[in-house]
Amino acid sequence: MPHAPSRRTLLLSGAAASLFPPGAKAQPARGGSVAINIGTEPPLLLQVAQSAGATYYIGGKINEGLLTYDKNLNPLPLLATEWTVAPDGLRYRFRLREGVTWHDGQNFTADDVAFSILTLKQYHPRGRATFANVEQANVLGPHEVELVLSKPAPYLLAAFAGFESPIVPKHLYDGTNVADNPHNAAPIGTGPFRFVEWARGSHVRLVRNENYWGAPKPYLDQIIFRFIVDPAAAAVAIESGDVQVSVANLPLADIARLKAQPNLVVSTAPVPYSPTIARAEFNLENPYLADIRVRHAIAYAINKDFIVNTVYLGYATRLDGPISPDLAAFYAADVPKYAFSPAKAEALLDEAGYERGPDGYRFRLFIDPTQPSGPPKQTAEYFAQALGKVGIKVELRTQDFAAFVKRIFTDRSFDIAIEGMSNFYDPTVGVQRLYWSKTFKPGVPFTNGSKYLSPEVDRLLESAAVEIDPARRRKLFEAFQTRVVEDLPTLDLVTPSVITIYDKRVKNLQVGAEHLWSNGADIYLEE
Repeated sequence: MPHAPSRRTLLLSGAAASLFPPGAKAQPARGGSVAINIGTEPPLLLQVAQSAGATYYIGGKINEGLLTYDKNLNPLPLLATEWTVAPDGLRYRFRLREGVTWHDGQNFTADDVAFSILTLKQYHPRGRATFANVEQANVLGPHEVELVLSKPAPYLLAAFAGFESPIVPKHLYDGTNVADNPHNAAPIGTGPFRFVEWARGSHVRLVRNENYWGAPKPYLDQIIFRFIVDPAAAAVAIESGDVQVSVANLPLADIARLKAQPNLVVSTAPVPYSPTIARAEFNLENPYLADIRVRHAIAYAINKDFIVNTVYLGYATRLDGPISPDLAAFYAADVPKYAFSPAKAEALLDEAGYERGPDGYRFRLFIDPTQPSGPPKQTAEYFAQALGKVGIKVELRTQDFAAFVKRIFTDRSFDIAIEGMSNFYDPTVGVQRLYWSKTFKPGVPFTNGSKYLSPEVDRLLESAAVEIDPARRRKLFEAFQTRVVEDLPTLDLVTPSVITIYDKRVKNLQVGAEHLWSNGADIYLEE
């Protein structure tokens, strides 16, 4: 169906467009500084040629996208004010906002948008797939762009958030090596905040863009992003007021104490644009794990409710399939369930012919958590304990994140990996890569690490990727979820809560689907 500009779209397209909830102050006070601890320091500050998660918090506040999104992933105007999609899904037209300037004073035009889309297609790790069907980016006028596709991409309208698909200045990138362009570390954008400083190992500082098209926004004078990695130090920083917002991996045992502080808010609001799941991935090249009876036995031996309550202290939701309930448009609740039953696990292992040896064990496996501490390691420790009870000896190995990625996706020297994966805003973007046989390639991280091959799953995923009817597309993804839960190349465990702790004076942190990855123009400090 075409996506013609609705009346609501047109009403929201002016400079005063806002995502304020009902009852919010009509005109928040300007001024003030907010420090946000994001923990890990990103390698670069712009996502045009890389996709490090820590960059999400910073990039979209400098370089905006064409669209932003409400909490139901409905598109709203940003650099684009109107858009239409042809009935066959092969042409997208965007009317662009006029009177916008880059932070260096140059005018923003359709040339910048066309250049950026084709650059993302060539250089961005996800953009290569997201924009793979885009054959042309045609400039129809100073403020109008048309994308021409070779085949439909029904997820495309959700792909234009600033942190995910930033629009970059053509005059600073054209003719350069995009991946090594110095503006990736010192961005020039159109957004509400300008980059001014990156003190390596300490912080990044952004200040108000006084020429922002959405004036009187932004409300803050500046935002400082801190890189406090140590969980204990991160807890001290938010409790003492050294930072006003923390999204770092705080110790879950400290959350109750922090929640009791009268000046702090503990939020578990989800990030609809990119829900994360925790799962166990099986290496199907291992002869034991290649046997579906063994994988089913492991599923019956694991108590997911224990993981929710003991590992995550309740800050998680049980998950029985590959799509998080936070991605509500595609989530299927009616999938096969593996109720906790060590007796069933034992029976399946006996049936598979793996009898206990003199030491009480049937065979041995290694388990590797994505992080050497916190819930991933604790989950791996629980797996070792639970599987030991049904006769599978499990040895825990830990390493840093880079070594984990190399072990799983390059060396393929693993049996079970405990990992977190993002669903992103659409299963074709965030889930297909994990199960599609054509994404298996040693050395490519965060893809089909199991080496799972199912012609039926491939067919379902490939059909859903080009199906423009929403109801038929949902049916395809429902069938996909049922099939992979039956085949069990991975055991999905939980959807961890997104924990954000902030000073109660900080308002409008999480105004849409992008959560703290939005452009930040609406954030203000209550007087």
